[in-house]
Amino acid sequence: FPGQGAARDCMQQVKDLKLDEVVLQAAHEKPFLGICMRMQVLMSHSEENQAIDCMNLYAGDVRAFSDGALEAQMQSLKVPHMGWNEVSQKQTHPLWNDIKESSRFYFVHSYYVDPEDETLVAGTTEYGIEFVSVIARDNVFAVQFHPEKSAHDGLQLLKNFSVWNGKV
Repeated sequence: FPGQGAARDCMQQVKDLKLDEVVLQAAHEKPFLGICMRMQVLMSHSEENQAIDCMNLYAGDVRAFSDGALEAQMQSLKVPHMGWNEVSQKQTHPLWNDIKESSRFYFVHSYYVDPEDETLVAGTTEYGIEFVSVIARDNVFAVQFHPEKSAHDGLQLLKNFSVWNGKV
């Protein structure tokens, strides 16, 4: 479930193509990898585009880095967060196989997920604040970064997904 763009456009396209139920069913039954925006729309709501309801697979919000509460912390950092950054692995998972702790991945985003359930957090990244960059539960693994643009470690993650049976 790869992709980038705006939450409203993504959700509209999913609904127009009648993929919302298909995606939710797949997320319950098959090995599922969400990439970038597709990780964000798994949450309940997004602040993007004056707020939008998302797929609600997991309770939580998608928040803007430019939120007023974060302004002081983000002053010296540009939004969107674009470039290479480390991911700190927070849970053991088959998709982390042969990927070292604090490996660097390529990011392009202005929003981050804030799940209500902390047990979803499989990876975090520092960019002015510590934000959730990977979530995982059962057969679902979703990342804020772009593995397809992340050199060796990104390709390793995609390789791990290609052989993963969906069990942790």
